[in-house]
Amino acid sequence: MHEYLARLQSEVDELRARVETESAERLKLGEEREQYRRLYMEALERCKTLERGIIAGRKAESYSGQDGQLALQVLEQLLGAEPDDGASTPEAEAASRDERPRPRPKPTGRKPLPEHLPRVEIEVLPPEVEREGLNAFERIGEETRETLEHRPASVVVVRVVRPKFVRRGDATEQEPVVLIADAPELPIERGLAGPGMLSDTTVRRWGDHCPTNRLESIYAREGIELARSTICSWHMQLAELASCVVDAMYEDALTQPYLCTDATGVLVQAKERCRRAHFWVLVAPEKHVLFRYSRKHDSAAVDQLLAGYEGYLVADAHSVYDHIYGDNAITEVGCWAHARRYFFKALSSDPDRAKHALSLMKGLFRIERDLATAPRKKREKARKAKSKPIVDAFFRWCDEQRPRVLDEAPISKALNYAHNQRVALARFLDDGRLPMTNNISERHLRREAIGRKNWLFVGSDDGARTNTIFVSLLASCQLHGIEPRAYLRDLFCLLPSWPKKRALELAPAYWRETLEHEDTQQRLAANVYRSVTLEQSPPE
Repeated sequence: MHEYLARLQSEVDELRARVETESAERLKLGEEREQYRRLYMEALERCKTLERGIIAGRKAESYSGQDGQLALQVLEQLLGAEPDDGASTPEAEAASRDERPRPRPKPTGRKPLPEHLPRVEIEVLPPEVEREGLNAFERIGEETRETLEHRPASVVVVRVVRPKFVRRGDATEQEPVVLIADAPELPIERGLAGPGMLSDTTVRRWGDHCPTNRLESIYAREGIELARSTICSWHMQLAELASCVVDAMYEDALTQPYLCTDATGVLVQAKERCRRAHFWVLVAPEKHVLFRYSRKHDSAAVDQLLAGYEGYLVADAHSVYDHIYGDNAITEVGCWAHARRYFFKALSSDPDRAKHALSLMKGLFRIERDLATAPRKKREKARKAKSKPIVDAFFRWCDEQRPRVLDEAPISKALNYAHNQRVALARFLDDGRLPMTNNISERHLRREAIGRKNWLFVGSDDGARTNTIFVSLLASCQLHGIEPRAYLRDLFCLLPSWPKKRALELAPAYWRETLEHEDTQQRLAANVYRSVTLEQSPPE
């Protein structure tokens, strides 16, 4: 009986010890979970503070990846590199640094001034030579120095005179035939401004982001009383004139194999308070940059933006795009920059996991930089050999980590985003033409974001449409390296009599080719207003 009681007591003690051990483990896990939650809430509060702009700091998502040595070793194994012994010697580190491409040193000294600028030569003589005259001295050389100077903007009033004639001998008749030349074409019929002036106001307003009240002050300093209402009226009429070119660019963009798109909000003036609308950007890489306006950011706006398009679409994972991927006409392509942003936000709350993910992504971006100028087939081959193993390893790691993280934490949101977008993110591996990110759309959309900080809101839906027409032309000019002021001047010279069916020829993508045509040169040479502006215009 005593043995039974002793054995029972031993089992009870063992069970009690096990319960105490498990309780301690649960308590420890609870403390770790609570600490994890505190870190999450602290990081969340810091993110909200940053969004409110209370803390000023660098916004660039910069990550050196120096702490992700383990992830970099994984990259080497995935890419087929020879494994090392795990030790890092100073000699090896120095060798690796020497193999990295070094940035070119910046040139020192003053650069020569551009040759196309007009020169004004001023000769400065010594006081002795001025007193005694040149005949008393022999010139043995000279020293020259060029300095940049600025003149006030040159605004010219072009007075067009059209003499009237009658034939000799007909002057005595009761109703002689009077001959007079046709009035030169103007972009705005019977308008006050010529193509050069209209081009200048357009570039300043939509390219340099000057609101009309600032333009009014700028022209007033130059001695021109020009009301902002007049400038707005000019641009509204010019938008109708140039809309055929932008529409032709849009139709041409819909024939491209892939497009990139994004959107940003804008305020529209209303009676009581401004209402919110949206600008969209649609980029056909190496062809066109197009902007569109919609009153709402919804599926109907997407349908209107991409009506009739079939091909690849590079976009973010917003739900407004989901319905267009169902009929297989449009194929979704994900953006690794968006995915990277989620992990960057998780650096403060879960640095180990975030650094591992960022290191893997850094390997992908490094490969893409090396393939930036490679042809399609070479890019596809390199992506399958180098990028695909990293992509597969990244998603395997995401699947392993998702059950281990706290719900609603930044790292959980990052992992879930990558998991949900897995197919779209891996699609760039299938076609060498597809980009890995949607950064090109965000860069071009920055035009509207910068302008929005200056003019604050648009006056109406019609004003927003005018905005999109000119910003499309200016952004496309930048894409093809075309000087915008000269382009718009010549565009306004040609459009009044240009055949509508040939409007695409006037797009920036085809502008240089169009300028070489004899017909184009004859039309431009016949414009009397353009000949005046050519006297001081910069080279195109």
